[in-house]
Amino acid sequence: MNNTPVVTADKALKRSVLLVSTFAAFLTPFLGSAVNLALPSIGKDLGASAIGLGWVISSFILSSAIFLLPFGRLADIMGRKKVFSFGIMLFTLTTFLIVFSRNLTFLIILRILQGISGAMIFGTSLAIITSVFAVGERGRAMGINITAVYLGLSTGPIVGGLLTQHFGWRSIFAFLVPFGVISLILIKTRINAEWADSKGEKFDWKGSLIYGIALFGLMYGFSELPSTTGWICLIAGGLMAVVFLLFEKRTEYPVFDIRLILRNRVFAFSGIAALINYSATSAIGFFISLYLQYLKGFEARTAGLIMISQPIAMTLLSPIAGKLSDKVNPGIIASIGMGFTAAGLFLLCFVTPATPVYAIVGLLLLMGIGFGLFSSPNSNAIMSSVEKRHLGVASGVVGTMRMIGQMLSMGIAMMLIALFIGKQQINPSTYPGLISAMRTGFIIFSILSVFGIFASLARNNKLARANS
Repeated sequence: MNNTPVVTADKALKRSVLLVSTFAAFLTPFLGSAVNLALPSIGKDLGASAIGLGWVISSFILSSAIFLLPFGRLADIMGRKKVFSFGIMLFTLTTFLIVFSRNLTFLIILRILQGISGAMIFGTSLAIITSVFAVGERGRAMGINITAVYLGLSTGPIVGGLLTQHFGWRSIFAFLVPFGVISLILIKTRINAEWADSKGEKFDWKGSLIYGIALFGLMYGFSELPSTTGWICLIAGGLMAVVFLLFEKRTEYPVFDIRLILRNRVFAFSGIAALINYSATSAIGFFISLYLQYLKGFEARTAGLIMISQPIAMTLLSPIAGKLSDKVNPGIIASIGMGFTAAGLFLLCFVTPATPVYAIVGLLLLMGIGFGLFSSPNSNAIMSSVEKRHLGVASGVVGTMRMIGQMLSMGIAMMLIALFIGKQQINPSTYPGLISAMRTGFIIFSILSVFGIFASLARNNKLARANS
C-alpha cells in the first residue's frame, strides 16, 4: 500500500516543475540518439574501431548507472532541486568541452562525466514531479515528462544527421549547449521551492562505494565477455553485490533500503520489468544505425529520417498511456506494451541487407508503440508505490534500471560484435559479421521481452486501487 501523503502544491509551481523537468528530460535522449547517428563519422574522424564506438555510448550509460542511486539518495537529504541544478550545470559544461575532443580517450572521459551529470538529472526529476503532483494526476505529468524524452529521441536522428552531414559530429554537442543554459535559467527563475524529505539523515558513503564497485564489475565484465577479464570482473562484481546487500541490511540510513524490494511487490516487479524492457530495446538504435548506414548505404540524414519512426510513436502514445495509468491498472498497460515490443523484436530477427526500408519503418513503429505504452505507466507504478522520504531513491531506481538495462543491452551488442567482427573497423569484408551479430542480438532481445511480459504481470493485481 502506498503511504505517500497527499501532495499539495499551487498550480504555478506545478507548471514550473513540469516545464523545467520536461525541458531537461529532452537533453540527454536527444544527445544519445544523435550520437548513434554520428558513430560512423566519429569512427572515421578519430580512427575508432567498432568496439571503441560502442564505448562512446557505453561510457555514458555505465557512469550514469553507477551514480544514479547514490545521487537519488543524496537528493533526498540535501535537496532534489539542488542536485538537479548541479546536474544540468555539469551536463552543459561537459557538452561544451566535447566540441574540442581530438582523440577517442578524451571523448570517452568527457562522456563519463556527462553520464554523472545525467545521474544527477534523472535521479531527481521524477522525484520532484512526484513531490508536487498528487496521485490521480501524477501519471499524466510523468507521461508529459517522458514524452519529452521521446521527443528528444525523435528529433535527435533528424537534427543530428543534418548537423553531422553538414557541420561534423562535434556540432551536435555545440547545438545542445544553449539548451543547457536555458534549463539553468528556468530553474533559477521559475522554481523557488526545495524538497529534502530525509534532511538530517546521514549519507551512506561506504554503501555507495561498494555499490559503485559492484555495479562497475558486473556491467564492465559483461561488456567484456567472453574474455577472461570479463569473467573475472563479472564474478568480482557479483561478490561485491552480495557484500553490498549484507552491508545495507545493517546500516541505519542505507543508500538503498532493501525492504523496498523485499516488502513492496509493486516496486520490485515494476523495477524488474523496467530492467528487462531496457535490456531488450536499448541497443536497437545502435544496430539499426549501423545497418542503415553501412549495409544499406544511406547517409546519416536519411538514416535519421528512417529511425525517427520509433520515437514518434513513443512521443504520441506516452502522454495518453500516462494519463490512462491514473485510471487503469498500470501493470496491464505496461504488459500490453511489452507484448508489442516482443513482436517487433522477433520480426527483426529476419532482417537481411535486402529487406525493404518500409518494412524496417513498420517494425520500428511497432516497437515504438510498445515502448510508449510501457514506460509512463511503469514509472507511475514505481513512484506511487513508495513513501515520500524514499522518492529520490525510487527516482534513482527508475533511472538505474534504465541505465543498467541500456548497459546490458549495449554489452550484448558489443559482445556479439566482438564475436562476429573482432576489433576491426567496419568495412565490406566485415558486413556478413555485422548482420550475423544483429540477428543474434535481436533473437536474444525478443526472448528477454517475453520474460518482461511475465515480470510486468506479476505485480499486484490491485495495483491501480492500491495507489488511489
